[in-house]
Amino acid sequence: MRINGNTIFIPGATSGIGFALALRLQEAGNQVIVGGRRTELLEEIAAQHPEIDTIRIDTADAVSIAAAAKEVIARHPDLNVLVPMAGIMRAEDWTSPGFLETAEATVTTNVLGPIRLIAAFTEHLLAQPDATIMTVSSGLAFTPLRFTPTYNATKAAIHQLSESLRLQFSGTSVRIVELVPPSVQTDLMPGHAEDPHAMPLGDYIDETMAILENQPEATEVQVERVKFLRYGEARGDQAQVIAALNGLARTA
Repeated sequence: MRINGNTIFIPGATSGIGFALALRLQEAGNQVIVGGRRTELLEEIAAQHPEIDTIRIDTADAVSIAAAAKEVIARHPDLNVLVPMAGIMRAEDWTSPGFLETAEATVTTNVLGPIRLIAAFTEHLLAQPDATIMTVSSGLAFTPLRFTPTYNATKAAIHQLSESLRLQFSGTSVRIVELVPPSVQTDLMPGHAEDPHAMPLGDYIDETMAILENQPEATEVQVERVKFLRYGEARGDQAQVIAALNGLARTA
C-alpha cells in the first residue's frame, strides 16, 4: 500500500486506533473519510478537522452499511482504500448464563461488519487501478485471552478471511493488507487506556506508519510488540505465551 495519494474510508474511526490512524494518514497526504455511529463525535471531528470528511454508519446494521457505501462512493468516486476498523471487545464468562447476547453482538460487529463492508465496496475497488482493503485483526487472533473468547475468535476469523481474500484477489488491482495490533492503550475496554502493559497509542501509530512507508509490500502490519503473540506457535513456546498473557505462569 502506498503511503499517500489515496482516498481512504475508515468506518469505526471516531476514536482509538482508527481515529489516530485517520489523522496520520491525512497528514501523510491522503483524503480520509471517517465513519461512525455517534453523530456527536462525527460533528466534533468535522469541526476540529475540516480536511477529514465524515459519514454516519452503523457497521452492525446491513442497511446502514449499504446506504453509507453508496454515499461514500458518490462523494468520493476515487476511493481506493477501505479499512473496516469498527470492533467491540467485551469480557464473557461461558461457564455462567448470560454470555450469548454479548457473543452474538461481538460476531455481528467484528465479523459480519467487515464482511458486509468489503462486499459493499468490492465492485468499486476492483475498478480502481490501485486499491487496498486493510483488515484489522489482533494479536489475540493467535494467542487467546481467557476473558474474551468471542473477541479472540472473531479476530482469528478476520485473519483467515484476510489470508483467503489475498488468494482470491491475486491478479487483480486490489491488495489485502492485515493490520495486527497488540494491546494498545485505547478505550476498547474499560480501563484499557490506562493499562501500563498496553502499548501507548502514539507509539503504536508511529511504528505502524513507519511500516506502511518503509514496507509497502507488507501483507501483515506487525509492530515488534505483537510478534510475541503472533509467533508463539511457530517458535514452539505457545503454551508459555498463553500462560504469560493470562497470568498463569507459575512462580518459583
